[in-house]
Amino acid sequence: MLCYVLLLAFSVAASAQTSPNAQLVKELLQADPTPLHSDNIVQDALLDAPGLIRKYGYPVEVHNIVTADGYVVQAHRIPHGRDANNRPGPRPVVLLMHGLFCSSADFLVLGPGNALAYVLAEAGYDVWLSNARGNYYSRRHLFLDPDDREGLQFWKFSWDEIGNLDLPAIVNFIVVNTGQQKMHYIGYSQGTTTFLVLNSLRPEYNDRFISFQALAPSAFVENNENKLREIMVQFEDVLEVVAFNLGFGELMGGEGWRQIFTALGLTFCNDQSFLQPLCVAAILGTGEIENFNKTMLPVFVGHNPAGAALRQIVHYSQVLRFNRFARYNNANPLTNLAQYGSLTPPEYDLSKISVPAYLHYGKNDAQSDFRDVLLLGERLGNTVGVYPVERETFNHFDFIWGGDVRTQLYDKLVDLMRSAERALDRNSEV
Repeated sequence: MLCYVLLLAFSVAASAQTSPNAQLVKELLQADPTPLHSDNIVQDALLDAPGLIRKYGYPVEVHNIVTADGYVVQAHRIPHGRDANNRPGPRPVVLLMHGLFCSSADFLVLGPGNALAYVLAEAGYDVWLSNARGNYYSRRHLFLDPDDREGLQFWKFSWDEIGNLDLPAIVNFIVVNTGQQKMHYIGYSQGTTTFLVLNSLRPEYNDRFISFQALAPSAFVENNENKLREIMVQFEDVLEVVAFNLGFGELMGGEGWRQIFTALGLTFCNDQSFLQPLCVAAILGTGEIENFNKTMLPVFVGHNPAGAALRQIVHYSQVLRFNRFARYNNANPLTNLAQYGSLTPPEYDLSKISVPAYLHYGKNDAQSDFRDVLLLGERLGNTVGVYPVERETFNHFDFIWGGDVRTQLYDKLVDLMRSAERALDRNSEV
């Protein structure tokens, strides 16, 4: 999907200095604070994630959380519902983590009544939307400069650090601020990878979770049929070296990139544009579009991609190249020796993950093959079930953008979370 968007964006960025939407951001119209669905596509494309939540009449908190290695990651909280379960007070907590190139906004862009964050808030949950280091909302550090193209120290991380350092900081912050000792975790794509990293490397965190709801889980790629991935693997060992030497450790991040993609979406992907089919093809490839809301394209593109570190891509390429779900393989084996105690990075021990796991996959998901999801289910320490989404054409992007995703998945997700809570209560009574 992103390969086509990347090519389009790079061609525009080569000559762009500022976004044509910079002034538009300052001229946003004030909307009815409590509509049910998106009532202004342009506005929703331009607002940030907290702005979207406020616009639709939900309570929102913005928290900046410092990790053990000095990164400042941002979490967006919806403490209660708007129409139901709307009185403040303690309630079950759910932590959501986005996928690669994504952000907290991906759980919001479908709007009230449809987007997962709002569905959960209305169902009675205290919703925490996390942002991984390096994305649009978490591009800060206590000492390092993300715009420093000399040392690039800020960008020397992969999803290993996101799981091993970001998630513990976020979880600890939630426990302190809510008083809730346990929470649900919902991860999408890379958000599932980081959960596996956390609980295999730091198994004490298994006690913090009621359930692990994995949407399009990403770990093994033994059944990969993605040609783009095969091409990337061929350059895995030199990609980082070349990019870092050129001063690039980041992909599609920062305010400038967001303005560029927002401008592209509003200009070329709206319902009046004859190029809208090209936008759909760029996002979905040859995928099914029957349940894809094309009208919402400017909103989707306005919030995604949200930036990532090059090493996150390289790390996934290593998983495919070596056929091992393992820690990051440094270019110098001696660095591996110093970091891991071995010349080869160790595999993540998934048997240490005891959180009840619920794995959800789409039968038409080319990024997360169902056979690899089944393999993950076999290797986890406590898999409750592996659940295919009913619609045969459900793909990787339907998990966050599908027009029917609530009926296909989200309502069932809430039921499974409540089932996990009842199971926890029964076990506590024994």
